[in-house]
Amino acid sequence: MRKILTIIGVVILSLAIVVGVGQWMTSNQGTHGPGGPTPPDKTQAENPPGCSAYELIAIPGTWESRADDDPMNPTANPNSLLLTMTNPLKGEFKEDQLKVWTVPYTAQFRNINALQEMSYDDSRNEGKSRASEELRATHTACPATHFIMLGFSQGAVIAGDLASDIGQGRGSVPAESIAGVTLIADGRQEDGVGKLVGNKANKGVGAEIALNPVSGIIQPIVPGATMRGPRPGGFGELNDRVNNLCAPSDHVCDAPRDLGNAIQRAQDLITNNAVHAQYATNPNVVPGETTPEWVISWVRGLING
Repeated sequence: MRKILTIIGVVILSLAIVVGVGQWMTSNQGTHGPGGPTPPDKTQAENPPGCSAYELIAIPGTWESRADDDPMNPTANPNSLLLTMTNPLKGEFKEDQLKVWTVPYTAQFRNINALQEMSYDDSRNEGKSRASEELRATHTACPATHFIMLGFSQGAVIAGDLASDIGQGRGSVPAESIAGVTLIADGRQEDGVGKLVGNKANKGVGAEIALNPVSGIIQPIVPGATMRGPRPGGFGELNDRVNNLCAPSDHVCDAPRDLGNAIQRAQDLITNNAVHAQYATNPNVVPGETTPEWVISWVRGLING
């Protein structure tokens, strides 16, 4: 009798494994636009009139936003990288298809050359709070709206932190409401966390990871900038919906693992990093197209799919 029960148990366990693998394969089949999965099912809720099917939450980088900027028509920095993507998308889609909301936050980085600026920690926290409030408010008013998050540099760190919270069930909206996330030059980029799109030559990690062991030592150079290391738990349920774009040798997202001169590495964060400033035109991020072209195509694929 015990032998029969053992055989039955093995059969049941085998069936469970087969079913589980089948479900995993099904959930990971099919992409939607370049580098993106099939978006969540939108039939579970209905929107009242005046809502958009999708909302793009755009989070600019350091010195590309302002706390009192207009999120629907940002003018704080006309040369902001994300405007090269959000403006064409606003012109392409109707308001009931896509709402573009650019996070207004201080976007500063106190450093030895600019001690009057808001600290990186405070600026980052402000940006995350503003974005979370918008996600929560829209989800409450428009429960069927799905979100696309896009961030650059400091904005990529914020968007990645939001994705990590949401993917692990502690964010301001449920994971199923996130259609996709793209992080450009994420300071917490980590191998195998999210998907590295385009150039796979990057061998480094985000600056917050590389400098985490010496976070206290570099405080005189960048006071109030905590190098927090990797995101605990990664992106959770959103891992296959998060895209990373990083230009090789951009020390914000492709920092050498060997610390070397930590003080010099900290100074690199506040100097004019030519590679970091060229995402609009750099052909080495995504072969065959620029970063803005890739992002616009990705967003278009999510919406039109």
